[in-house]
Amino acid sequence: MMTNTNNKEKLTPNERRQIWKRWGCSHLASMSYEKLQGHAWAYTFTPFAKKYYSDDPEAAKRLMERHSMFYNTEPQTGQLVTGIVTSLEEQIALGEDISEDMPVNIKTTLMGPLAGIGDSIIQGIIVPTLLSIGMGLAASGSALGPLFYIISYAIIGTFITYISFNYGYKLGVNAIDTIVGENAQRITSAFNVIGVIVVGALAAANINLTTKIEIPMGTEVQQLQALLDGIFPKLLPFAVVMLSYWLLKHKKVSATKVILIQVALVSVGVVLGVF
Repeated sequence: MMTNTNNKEKLTPNERRQIWKRWGCSHLASMSYEKLQGHAWAYTFTPFAKKYYSDDPEAAKRLMERHSMFYNTEPQTGQLVTGIVTSLEEQIALGEDISEDMPVNIKTTLMGPLAGIGDSIIQGIIVPTLLSIGMGLAASGSALGPLFYIISYAIIGTFITYISFNYGYKLGVNAIDTIVGENAQRITSAFNVIGVIVVGALAAANINLTTKIEIPMGTEVQQLQALLDGIFPKLLPFAVVMLSYWLLKHKKVSATKVILIQVALVSVGVVLGVF
């Protein structure tokens, strides 16, 4: 148990914000296959060690060691874990009856569920939506396209991280009941469904692929594209999305190779007069 007899004050709002900002700005600054985001955790809690353990080098060492272990989660929603662990470490430093293993166990338990929830929200909903708006602005020749994405994502991402950190700090270990187990599965499933809907709508609105093939209809010739639109509008964009999904999900092809395959198919199709 780490105790501190010289400093019994709780973290001030400014000190909590310092922890929040350190993780928010450094979570991907130092990566390794061995620890991934572990270095950022140690950096995040350096001011904490100076505040509570300046007169106890061994306690400070143990703090740094347990926050230098392997850690990997979605960084924005992952601030929830930072808040929870900050609350636990504060209680440990103030002499509460909490094991030093508890913060490590919390990180290990929550980083997986939060990664699923965070990826569903950030990568499945927010990023595609903002990118579609930005690309729409850029397609008309406006420089606001990239600026909109950069600024809006910075604002939304900062808001998510700040709310997550403070919510985690307020609830402490009680936040686990909301995140792990069946609750986490339901939350992840719900956001996955929303993400699929969003991606499907964006694909239909932004992917433009038509065919120039003509087919004989008795004595007349009809455009194949008009026939497809009458049966299944946006069928070709849908086929491209499903092909990309199949290559990524089942064939484990990298995103870069999928893009190159798409470029090759479209290039050949244009040369042959198919597209």
